[in-house]
Amino acid sequence: MPVVEHEHFVYNQNMNVEEQVDVAVSRIAAAIGEPARARMLYWLVDGHARTSTELAMVAEVSPSTASAHLNRLKTEHLVKVFIQGKHRYYSLEGPHVAGALEGLSVLAGVSRGQFVPNTPSRLRAARTCYDHTAGTLGVSLHDRFKALGWLSASSTGSADAYDLTPDGTKAFAALGMDLDATRTLRRRFAYACLDWSERRPHIGGALGAALLQIALKRKWVLQDLDSRALSVTSLGRREILTRFGLHV
Repeated sequence: MPVVEHEHFVYNQNMNVEEQVDVAVSRIAAAIGEPARARMLYWLVDGHARTSTELAMVAEVSPSTASAHLNRLKTEHLVKVFIQGKHRYYSLEGPHVAGALEGLSVLAGVSRGQFVPNTPSRLRAARTCYDHTAGTLGVSLHDRFKALGWLSASSTGSADAYDLTPDGTKAFAALGMDLDATRTLRRRFAYACLDWSERRPHIGGALGAALLQIALKRKWVLQDLDSRALSVTSLGRREILTRFGLHV
């Protein structure tokens, strides 16, 4: 006669799982609960990345103490670091962290401040970053291309590298871009370049450079003779709206 096995509570196994969860939750709560670290985290909720120096000022601690705090937050997967040149920028690990912090704000009954860039308005609106578009315009184009599903994670293994989806390939080819030639250049094809005024990414690499060249050639934007500032023309506004669905 077959024996039917019934699920039953196994104290050691079940309690170990519960203890592991409890320990993990308490560890994360302790990381958030330290006032200096909490100030750092809430200064990152707006989605803009910041340097350890900026976060040290916000937390009102020394740079060395800030570094220790940030290492603790990284260990608990609350923040991530983005290295660009000599600078290291910190941001929240993901929207789930922001959601948890927002929930705690509701419980605490407080509101958080907003990110206010101190970049001159003309440079902040649109400018060149090496040979690609930066500023509000560059970040807006990056976000729009992602929303349209034109960008995908690259298979190179680099976390910030992009490739084009089939839709993206068609869209950029329709602009007259020679994508085969762009890919053969001795540089990265496309990547998320952190914008120093917006603290969010714009598109860098060969793709970003090719897009800027098209915009300049077709007079969608005009470049200042004595600065990196770009001015979007009325033609450019119409073309960007028609082709990308983006109001500038």
